[in-house]
Amino acid sequence: MKMSIRAIFTLVLAVAAYSQAAFAVVYPLPANNGRLVGENITVVVPQNNKLPLEHFAAQYQMGLANMLEANPGVDTYLPNPGTVLTIPQQLILPDTPHEGLVINSAEMRIYYYPKGTNTVVVLPIGIGELGKDTPLNWVTSVQHKKAGPTWTPTAKMHEEYAAQGQWLPATFPAGPDNPMGLYALYVGRLYAVHGTNANFGIGLRVSHGCVRLRDADIKWLFENVPVGTRVQFINEPVKTAVLPNGARYIEVHNPLSANQQEFDSQQPLPITLSGNNATLMADPSVNQQVVDKAISLRSGIPTQVN
Repeated sequence: MKMSIRAIFTLVLAVAAYSQAAFAVVYPLPANNGRLVGENITVVVPQNNKLPLEHFAAQYQMGLANMLEANPGVDTYLPNPGTVLTIPQQLILPDTPHEGLVINSAEMRIYYYPKGTNTVVVLPIGIGELGKDTPLNWVTSVQHKKAGPTWTPTAKMHEEYAAQGQWLPATFPAGPDNPMGLYALYVGRLYAVHGTNANFGIGLRVSHGCVRLRDADIKWLFENVPVGTRVQFINEPVKTAVLPNGARYIEVHNPLSANQQEFDSQQPLPITLSGNNATLMADPSVNQQVVDKAISLRSGIPTQVN
């Protein structure tokens, strides 16, 4: 059966729209070395909702922390029907080379810059819990990859679980019940970017220092990130950018706690602008009250300040 040019064009648009909806994490890099990408969207929780916030986070490729920052006060376990959720898909790229993998623990996102594509893939991650931190300032590379990784807990891990009355096997075999999931990219001697058997931990501090992703996300990285790819770990709770038209933006996340006292405190950790962030925000065009409000809200959403 022959199709008209118009019908073919309509089909192409439909496929493109579906592809974008199914994998809405690929952003074209801005011109002129710009760093602001994407647009926020809003969704309404259905009237018959019986699903947790994690469901909406996974549907739109967000981590739980991203959703909680953008939607303060929302019920994590059962968002109220009719609630308008902000999906924070607009963001400022980290102030790093646009190369390889960039892991920003503070915002719990991983950025991948595929060679020769002029794009960036952004995915949510889970990171190391307090005292078992994911590296914060480190440049390394993907040293090898493995489908169906096994996990061998350390002696210290066995002691920790035993103290809680839990038992760990000597080695977890490959498979869906493995805490490392179905795929792993090994970086350095002690760390890996891997899957998980507990998706609710994406966007939280839950691992023993490695970086966790949802099953579909780690599978995509495993299939597309070559061995030898540069990997940079950073800790940037504050990101800033200036657009070619002079507009200046700030994006603020909650800083990572460094000790148990900070972790347990109800008071937000202080944020002091420094380096390039301080320089961009000190411009005479910037409204300092807007900057102070963005730092106070810590919504994880880029805010124009001039």
